[in-house]
Amino acid sequence: MGFFLRRLAFYFIALLFAATLNFIIPRAMPGDPITMMFANATSQVTPERIAAMKELLGFVDGPLIVQFGMYMKSVLTWDLGISVQFYPLTVNTVLGNAVGWSLFLAGTAVVISFTIGSVLGIFAAWKRGSKFDTIMSPGMLVIQAVPQVVTAMLLLFVFAITLKWFPTSYAYTPGVTPDWTSWTFLKDVAYHAVLPLFGATIVQIGGFLIAMRNNMINLLGEDYITMAKGKGLSENRVVFNYAARNAMLPSVTALSMSLGMAIGGQMIIEIIFNYPGLGTVLLNAINARDYQVLQGQLLVMTLFMLFFNLLADMLYVLLDPRLRKGA
Repeated sequence: MGFFLRRLAFYFIALLFAATLNFIIPRAMPGDPITMMFANATSQVTPERIAAMKELLGFVDGPLIVQFGMYMKSVLTWDLGISVQFYPLTVNTVLGNAVGWSLFLAGTAVVISFTIGSVLGIFAAWKRGSKFDTIMSPGMLVIQAVPQVVTAMLLLFVFAITLKWFPTSYAYTPGVTPDWTSWTFLKDVAYHAVLPLFGATIVQIGGFLIAMRNNMINLLGEDYITMAKGKGLSENRVVFNYAARNAMLPSVTALSMSLGMAIGGQMIIEIIFNYPGLGTVLLNAINARDYQVLQGQLLVMTLFMLFFNLLADMLYVLLDPRLRKGA
């Protein structure tokens, strides 16, 4: 419990620091959201109306310390204000409509890539130097080195535009009313997610493969592995019950951190496939100087990152009994 409370205090301080940066960064950008909104109608809008609109949307012209105080109050009460771009929708509504799609795309991609990469890494380490290891390990690293935008554009061009096997954009067919109890709608969502999901997954497999391979190689020389072999245990039992089980510990940390980063790390995939996730919302908010949405978006990404890092700390202690005394 002491370890948990110390980590919780650390992440709370990190959240305050991140929230402060979240306040500063949007205001360091050139341009003003209200001014941009009325840029094409400057002669028709009086300064009084502009001031009224700023007050309505929660923008304060006072000192930065006053603005920061109101911003921190909105963070603590989770009242993130009204979106300039999607007025009169609130920021909570805009982000709430997008976060589910990002969680689905990013979370599924990380879990699939972790599973495939870990299994391939286990066999690559056990068969170190074999043809499988020689081809698979460098091959997946080459794929990982290709920029995600290139991979996504190739998938879009080949399978959506040229072969027309999959749709080019959206999370489901436009005009369809979402019904999560309908099997037809769920199939439509899965059909639209194939290319974005594949593009987000394929580039992550190499990292998990190499991490698991290196962890396994370090453990295969341990005495308990030699003893397990000497006892005549089957190869599968030695690989999975003895070596892979312990090699999985660092990979659990990598998985948790990847889940945290993936929430905001799929922006390229979401933009290319016009997927309605947080990445698309973030780009639109930057272009529109929508401070409220931008701040809320960065705050959500920060919370996910800190949560999954805290989860990694907790899982590591639970999975490795040796750390419990030190904790």
